[in-house]
Amino acid sequence: MSEAPAILTRALSKTYKDVRALDNVNLELPANRIYGLLGRNGAGKTTLMSILTGQNFATEGEAEIFGHTPFEHDPTLSRICFIRESQKYPDDFKASQAFKAAAIFFENWNEELAQDLVRAFNLPVKRRIKKLSRGQLSAVGVIIGMASRAEITFFDEPYLGLDAVARQIFYDRLIEDFAQFPRTIVLSSHLIDEVSNLLEHVIVIDQGRIVINAEAEELQGAAFTVTGNAQKVAQFTAGCKVLHRDALGSLASLTVQGRLSDQQRREAAELGLDLSPVSLQQLVVRSTLNAAADQNGTMEQEARK
Repeated sequence: MSEAPAILTRALSKTYKDVRALDNVNLELPANRIYGLLGRNGAGKTTLMSILTGQNFATEGEAEIFGHTPFEHDPTLSRICFIRESQKYPDDFKASQAFKAAAIFFENWNEELAQDLVRAFNLPVKRRIKKLSRGQLSAVGVIIGMASRAEITFFDEPYLGLDAVARQIFYDRLIEDFAQFPRTIVLSSHLIDEVSNLLEHVIVIDQGRIVINAEAEELQGAAFTVTGNAQKVAQFTAGCKVLHRDALGSLASLTVQGRLSDQQRREAAELGLDLSPVSLQQLVVRSTLNAAADQNGTMEQEARK
């Protein structure tokens, strides 16, 4: 019998009064990979992670961790570490006490890694947590998330409080430790270009719906931008799915979904058009805006009926 996926959702939906926070989310994510959960504020990322970590429950559908519903299921919850940006700790706790508590809860806790990260982030462990700066508080969460070595670790943007150098330390140490001790890691982030090199699989959510669910390698070269004379750009992109367009006088720039063939590259050169790749961040932004426009258009059509 094959092992259950680390994360599985079937038609998962969550409604808060008249707000549909999640809408028919279907995922099947194998274990021991690094996933990016990307999207705008309010897209549904935190709601999804809260359900997957047993801190919330679905209105409809199912969510499973290693084949079990996580809500109020202690054997499953003990395999999960969930670190939020606004992680809460007891008021009088010191960072050292937070680490001692984590060491008791997480059976794979690695004290050597925790202390190494304390030194790397220059964290004052004897200072009360409520006296720490935002960056230091972020470091506490990051250290717990990494040193827990939980089978599934969710990082809900706790590293946003870190400066650029500290974030790079986090990324480097995460990859280094993951290579030695593989586990399932889900990174929720707005800093898409920064984390893009870490990700093996990308999930983009917008307005509670999955917009992209694909291998990171598949997304490389999955779109391109063509710029030049507006008529020639229109000729070149006829029949293509356009994600975004800009125009200024006789010039136009279109971001197009699809992969360029050698023949298309030759044709663009003959037409005097410029081709440029689209980064993961640009692809996420354009796909999200395009999906939102399609959804709004559908809603307007339904309203007219």
